[in-house]
Amino acid sequence: MSLYLAIDAGGTKTRCRFADEARVLGEAAGETVKLMSVGEEVATARLQELVRAAAANASVALDAVERTCIGLAGSSSEAARAWADKTLRSVVSGEILVAGDEEIALDAAFHGGPGILVIAGTGSNVIGRCSNGVTVTAGGWGPVLGDEGSGHWIGLGALRAGLRAHDRGIDTCLLREIMAHWKFQDLGELVAKGNQRSRPDFAELTKIVASCADQGDALAVSLLERAGEELATQVRLVMSKMHIAGCAEGDKSRVAFTGSVLGEIARVRRSMVEHLRALTPELEIAETAVEPLEGALWRARKSRD
Repeated sequence: MSLYLAIDAGGTKTRCRFADEARVLGEAAGETVKLMSVGEEVATARLQELVRAAAANASVALDAVERTCIGLAGSSSEAARAWADKTLRSVVSGEILVAGDEEIALDAAFHGGPGILVIAGTGSNVIGRCSNGVTVTAGGWGPVLGDEGSGHWIGLGALRAGLRAHDRGIDTCLLREIMAHWKFQDLGELVAKGNQRSRPDFAELTKIVASCADQGDALAVSLLERAGEELATQVRLVMSKMHIAGCAEGDKSRVAFTGSVLGEIARVRRSMVEHLRALTPELEIAETAVEPLEGALWRARKSRD
């Protein structure tokens, strides 16, 4: 029996899964191991501990692993790739494949084939792959410079919209619910947190925005619909870049998505789909979010062929 290890090391969490050729044997989940976020010492300890926990849950031996594929946030950094390779070799046997977290998500959706993937979680990014292997991207410039339609963008936008409404004497669910979430008594505390030097986790506010929208709050509804429109704009940009790159026309016909925003907030997803279909009605758009970990496992298994 061949044994494979798949790892999805994203910006907010990490998941490990052991499997054989046909079955999932066990897995474990933990905090992010992104070097830029937690540093090398913490990241190394977390990844090693998580792999051992997954192996224990799967009742497998770490020296029996044939191949590991890790999808790594920040994989464009050679230092990050080298760290992942070295850290995994310290705990498991076999070949190590290091890919980007967006690459394993693409493979989860299209199994090495062409298509467009929209990533919208804490951050956002759109990537398209052609049948000849060429890839193009749009977005992914981080919370300060971009990430339109992401959880961070929505959370920060909610604060801005809520404060503008307050200035105009308009009552909104957004400020009330955000202040309750952060346990603040007055706007001064809210403003201080929003402007603090260490950036707050604005993405954690997305569920509050979704809840307010469900209650009929017009500002929340508008914000979520604009998030979907922003993501659709990025998709259309990727389609244009694929055309310029000489991709086959059919390569642009399928769109998949992943991430907590599109996976969990139906209003954003519907808005994105509506804006895409308004210009390209024939698009084949996935109905449910793909699981990037499945792409890492597909790569680990496929490499044996």
